[in-house]
Amino acid sequence: MIPYFEWTSVQIGPLTLYVWGFFVAMGFILGAYVAGLFAKKRGQNPKIIHDLVVYLMGGGIVGGRLGYILFYSPQTFIQDPISMLYVWDGGLSIFGGFVVSTLAGIWYLKKKQVDVWSYADSAIFGLPLGLFIGRIGCFLIHDHPGTATHFVLGVQYPDGVVRHDHGLYLSINGLVLALLFLWISRKPRPVGTYIAVFLAWYGVVRFTLDFYRSVDVRYGGLTPAQYFSICLVIFGGWLLYSLKNNPNNFYYGRDK
Repeated sequence: MIPYFEWTSVQIGPLTLYVWGFFVAMGFILGAYVAGLFAKKRGQNPKIIHDLVVYLMGGGIVGGRLGYILFYSPQTFIQDPISMLYVWDGGLSIFGGFVVSTLAGIWYLKKKQVDVWSYADSAIFGLPLGLFIGRIGCFLIHDHPGTATHFVLGVQYPDGVVRHDHGLYLSINGLVLALLFLWISRKPRPVGTYIAVFLAWYGVVRFTLDFYRSVDVRYGGLTPAQYFSICLVIFGGWLLYSLKNNPNNFYYGRDK
């Protein structure tokens, strides 16, 4: 059992540093750095990856906030419309952010006239590390309380109930997936492999974990994220199957 603690902000002189926002920003920065290194190893331009992450960050924040307000907390906008801008307090939907950031990323890569698929595959290599770091911020402010549990990683909340904490679980998942990517990258893989593995893996994990969330709105017994997760698993699984059975796949680091 983990004792409850909450670390929302740090005062540095006249400045207030919001812990959640800090970890999310660090996740983007370090994830972009790792993705840039991976792209350079593939012979791609790392600067394009770094610039791409700026677009992904903007799209992720805008889409994440819109997705959260629309599917999880519409009453927030009705009661206090200006609070929609308070992204530093938490309240982002990763799937809303995923949709908008994907569109923004595709637009940017097409504008740069590079192969969208191969650059996206390189960019996603750094995403698990970014999620690992960013979700630490979620854990520190405990904005995803789960159902009651006796699990060793449960957090004892102020009401005395030991609960699952999804910020912690999703952070651990990011770390595991980052290590899996490192293991996969030991030898050349078809372009699209990292996209496929991420979508399938993350979809399964998120679908499962959402059954243990306690406050999320549900439609037909499932959270909005679970419906989106089903789509991720289907597409990721289909992509993995296609890559495995296509003899014309392109590999960085070796001949076809």
